[in-house]
Amino acid sequence: MNQNRSIGCIVTECKFHSEEEQFCSLDKIQIVKHNNKANNIQQTDCGSFKVK
Repeated sequence: MNQNRSIGCIVTECKFHSEEEQFCSLDKIQIVKHNNKANNIQQTDCGSFKVK
């Protein structure tokens, strides 16, 4: 699987994890927020996540 060395990832449950190393295979990811205004890391997520 391809790996984008610009996007590190340790979420092995994700369909887009490169499996070979700790990188994402997507060219681009979408970061989303849970509220109108994100004030900390817990209020954001990778919106590109898909379960394997």
